[in-house]
Amino acid sequence: MLHVAPHQIEIASAMPVESQNVSSARKTLSLLALALGTFAIGTSEFASMGIIQLFSASLGVSVTEATGAVTAYAFGVIVGAPVITLAAARVNRRTLLLALMALFVVGNILSALASGLGYFSIARFISGLPQGAYFGAGAMIASHILGASNAGKAFAVVMAGLTVSTIFGSPIATFLGQTFGWRETYLAISAIGLAALAAIFAMVPRSKALDGVSVLQELSALRRGAVWAVLASAAIGVGSIFAVYAFIGPFVTDLAQLDPSLIAVALALFGIGMTVGNSIGGRIADKDPVRGVVIGFGSALGVLAVLALGAASPVILFPGLFGVGATMMIAIPSIQVRMTRFAPEAPSLVGAMTLAALNLANAVGAEGGAAAIELGFGLSSAIWAGFALTAIGLAMFLISTMRR
Repeated sequence: MLHVAPHQIEIASAMPVESQNVSSARKTLSLLALALGTFAIGTSEFASMGIIQLFSASLGVSVTEATGAVTAYAFGVIVGAPVITLAAARVNRRTLLLALMALFVVGNILSALASGLGYFSIARFISGLPQGAYFGAGAMIASHILGASNAGKAFAVVMAGLTVSTIFGSPIATFLGQTFGWRETYLAISAIGLAALAAIFAMVPRSKALDGVSVLQELSALRRGAVWAVLASAAIGVGSIFAVYAFIGPFVTDLAQLDPSLIAVALALFGIGMTVGNSIGGRIADKDPVRGVVIGFGSALGVLAVLALGAASPVILFPGLFGVGATMMIAIPSIQVRMTRFAPEAPSLVGAMTLAALNLANAVGAEGGAAAIELGFGLSSAIWAGFALTAIGLAMFLISTMRR
């Protein structure tokens, strides 16, 4: 059985090194290539929420019905994370990333060509399949580049592509959808995916040190109750991000009565908050991951309550969206570090399962928000649904932590 320990990864050995500066530059480019892949993935995931009103109208369904396609993407991640990671357990991580980006491109092209909600949902499911495995393999490579003691920062680097996508990728994709059509949005995302595939091919080094491990070694993580406890609290607690994000468009146009052009501004503010929170969370995670989760979830509850009460006012809505993104992202790197400390021998699977939990949170949050609205409680009820999810997730985390 092959066991890959942190000290075994010699990234520099796979490339000619003339000086330390060259080596550092190449490592930086490798990290940027990984982040470009998560940027493409994040743009695909979050842009769907920004253009939900466009494709729902085009496909002849209501906005709440169209959330089924958002949920389909999330379930693609949930299914793909463990299945692909385990099926490709022994595959070299670089090779795996290339295959995953190719599948991602295919899924987004199919999304652009879909003729009905059913076909569109299937295409979104396919698009979501690579995400969890990509983050798991990417986080493993990044942690070895930066060192095992910087696992939180490494995960934050990989997550940075996703958070930056909410600042630039998703708003630009939303603008493209409003200007040229939602199908063109997915074609543009496919092009970004191809660029990421080329960057990974060129920048991530070929090395046998990046080979995978046995399936049994990866599966050992799933025998630990502590791993499942963290996953459960993440799947519930992070749901508030998506209960809010899925309905940003209606919040802006219907609740605050603002021009649709400001949807892109709202999406960008949410993304800036996520990026800021991710950076702070990466630093906290390496020092005290328990504290990171408690700070993130706890502060999010306060922001969500204020937003729910005052979202009809732009003065509350826009800062509130920033605040939700920032506070929730503080917790996410700590969730990943907590997972890897419980199962250090299975870095790819725990990384993939973390993303699977976050996308289960996507489904739970989006569907929970939609259910609250469908029950006739108004648009703000989606925010209260998110508040309830985060409160439950925090309680679950505290109980499991105290028991340990």
